[in-house]
Amino acid sequence: MNIQTKIVKTQIEIVADKKVITAGLKIEATQAALLDKLKIRPFRYKMHVKKVYEDGQVFGPEILDITSADILKRFQTSISNLASISLATGYVTKAAIPHIIMNSFKNLAAVTFDSDYSFKQADKLKDAAKNAVIVAAPAGGAEAAPAKAAAKVEEKPKEEEADVDMGGLFGDEY
Repeated sequence: MNIQTKIVKTQIEIVADKKVITAGLKIEATQAALLDKLKIRPFRYKMHVKKVYEDGQVFGPEILDITSADILKRFQTSISNLASISLATGYVTKAAIPHIIMNSFKNLAAVTFDSDYSFKQADKLKDAAKNAVIVAAPAGGAEAAPAKAAAKVEEKPKEEEADVDMGGLFGDEY
């Protein structure tokens, strides 16, 4: 194999690096013997999948490249679909409970804006709404921005709200 060596303190040392084998190529007996003497075991056996057959269908090998992120994404999508179906049908499931509670809170908060009734969390919402800054995009470009920001925002007339059936939110659908 023409590998330069030297003897140092009763041991054989290889003088320069030399590539003995290449991945994917068949090795010869002399190469295997040298690697065995050096106690190098670079061999790894691996199956290369060409096709996957399942239930009468043939798939490519990329179907097996599934990561935990892919599984998590599919699971989250399924839970989201379950919650959507639950909300649409009115059948309560664990996946829909956070959405039902949040929608109930939104409805209660909306009632407090139009009435004298209030509670601690709604007061925080009212304060945030009062202190909200409305920023309008300038119509005349960047030069018009300071003038528009200084202008007083006029209140628009209140539109009539449509009567929407909330689907028996508190169990009074009869």
